[in-house]
Amino acid sequence: MTSAVVPVVRIQAQDFDVAAEIARLTQGRADIGAVVSFSGLCRDEQGTLSALELEHYPGMAEAEIARIAAEAVERWPLQGLTAIHRHGKIAPGENIVLVVTASAHRHAAFEAANFLMDYLKSRAPFWKKEHRADGSEGGWVEAKEADDEAAGRWKSSD
Repeated sequence: MTSAVVPVVRIQAQDFDVAAEIARLTQGRADIGAVVSFSGLCRDEQGTLSALELEHYPGMAEAEIARIAAEAVERWPLQGLTAIHRHGKIAPGENIVLVVTASAHRHAAFEAANFLMDYLKSRAPFWKKEHRADGSEGGWVEAKEADDEAAGRWKSSD
């Protein structure tokens, strides 16, 4: 299926406004029946984190996320897609990532959002380093096997 939808992909240091991004995607649109949004936050389950530092390779990260966003637009009937990923030092409780998908029907919006988030969690070219509240560095965060397994379900069988 060929689509005229052009995904919006941004990698930025500054925070984003979830409601504003949804409004930007849906304003003046009567063909959208479902919007699914996922916002990922920096968490600190043990109370020891001062920040999570996200690094990326400028240009490559945008291109890779744009490629997978374009694949989502080809796989599902979407009216819009936005993917925003932050970089730099992000404190616990702050936004890290936003995926918004819009479609005529909820199934496509949910599936496309899940597809994109599984990719972002497992294969997007970002590196994460923990900075602890006591001033020490916790080192680089390894990818989780569960994230790789979740992304594996989307492989095409061609």
